[in-house]
Amino acid sequence: MRLRLPGCALILIGLAACSPGGLSAPDAPVFAPRIDPDGEAVDALLVGHRLMEAGQYELALEAFQRGAASRGLTGEILTALGSANLALGRLNQSEDLLRRAVKAEADWPEAWNNLGVVLIERGKTAEAAEVFRKAFALDNGQSDSIRDNLRLALAKLDNSLYDAEEEQEYKLMRRGTSTFLIRRAS
Repeated sequence: MRLRLPGCALILIGLAACSPGGLSAPDAPVFAPRIDPDGEAVDALLVGHRLMEAGQYELALEAFQRGAASRGLTGEILTALGSANLALGRLNQSEDLLRRAVKAEADWPEAWNNLGVVLIERGKTAEAAEVFRKAFALDNGQSDSIRDNLRLALAKLDNSLYDAEEEQEYKLMRRGTSTFLIRRAS
């Protein structure tokens, strides 16, 4: 026996009505969880550092900006903002923020190191070498990444016949939450 079009349509409607979803919307729609006004907020800096580790630099920058709104522009916030801008390749903004950070927290080696990385990237090798020396002294030589960055800056400074092809052989490597290392590309 052959079913005609109206018969097939009735069978499909009947089968659809038998399914768990049926033809209507579910009784309990899915919504985002409610916000607990009495709950504790997660620290914006912690969120930003986790986003930096995950490579989500734009989102990290937004988290650091929220941290600045709640805490003010401390040296730690300025360093975080500068590091996020460095990761995004915004060297001018990063340099400005990191210079402000080292003025606010003159004894923080990570801020000096990241400023040195920005200066190397911008071609200010002599100033970068001095900044790395300062970071190395503040760190008492404990950080391998600062030592390596200082070595690279001094080698680059000593090599006055440095050409553009060699310049392309360096890349930034992220170490930890807010420290960058300059490495030779393989």
